[in-house]
Amino acid sequence: MNLKAKYTIISLNKKMQKKGHLKPLLMFIFLILFSCTQAQKPSTMNDEKGSKATFGMGCFWCVEAMFDGLKGVANVESGFSGGASADPSYYDVVAGTTGHAEVCQITFDETVISYKDLLSVFWKMHDPTTLNQQGADRGTQYRSVIFFHNDEQQQIANETKISLDASGAWDNPIVTEITKYEVFYVAGDDHKDYYLNNPENSYCIAVVGPKVERFRKVFADKLKENN
Repeated sequence: MNLKAKYTIISLNKKMQKKGHLKPLLMFIFLILFSCTQAQKPSTMNDEKGSKATFGMGCFWCVEAMFDGLKGVANVESGFSGGASADPSYYDVVAGTTGHAEVCQITFDETVISYKDLLSVFWKMHDPTTLNQQGADRGTQYRSVIFFHNDEQQQIANETKISLDASGAWDNPIVTEITKYEVFYVAGDDHKDYYLNNPENSYCIAVVGPKVERFRKVFADKLKENN
C-alpha cells in the first residue's frame, strides 16, 4: 500500500469514529483490502497493446536484433523466464543457477504479422536440436524454448515442431521446450538494443552480426523499411 492510501484510510476511519458510525473497524479492514487490489502491477508485466510471444533461442542479444527488424513487431524486450528465482540479475542467470532462460518478449500486431510467421523465424534462426546449447553458449539459460501465452499459441507451436521434425530438416530430433508462460523479468537497460549500441563488441562481431545478416537475407520480404 502506498503512503497516500494509508493516510487516506486512517483519516476516514477517524472521521467515522467521531460521527459515531458502528463497526468502523470492519470498514477500515475493507478499505485496506480494496487499496491492495488497486496496487500497481509488478514491473515484470508489460502493458503495451498487442499480442505477446516469448522465445528463448540462445543469447538474447541475437534474438532482439532479429525480431526487432520485422514488420508488425512493435517492441522486443530482453529478459528471463522459466526459472524459480524472482527478479534475477543477468549475472545470476548466466551463472546457470536460477533455472531461467534468456528470452525475448515480442509485442506484435497480428494484423501485420502472425504468430506462425514469428515461429518461422524462431525455427530457422537457431539450432533447436542442441540441448541447453547454442554454439559456444552452453547451459540451461541458453535452451531452446517457446513460452506460449494461450491455447492457440500452444497448438501452433506443437504443430510446427512436429511438422519440422517429420520433414527431416535437421539430422537430430528437435529438443525445444514448449511450456506455458508464467512470468517475464526484464533485463537491465544496458541490454536494450545491445547489438545496435555495441557493434564493436567482440561477441557482436563474431556471433550476433553474422546471424543478423543471415536473418536479413532469409526474411528480406518481412523486414521493416531501412532495416
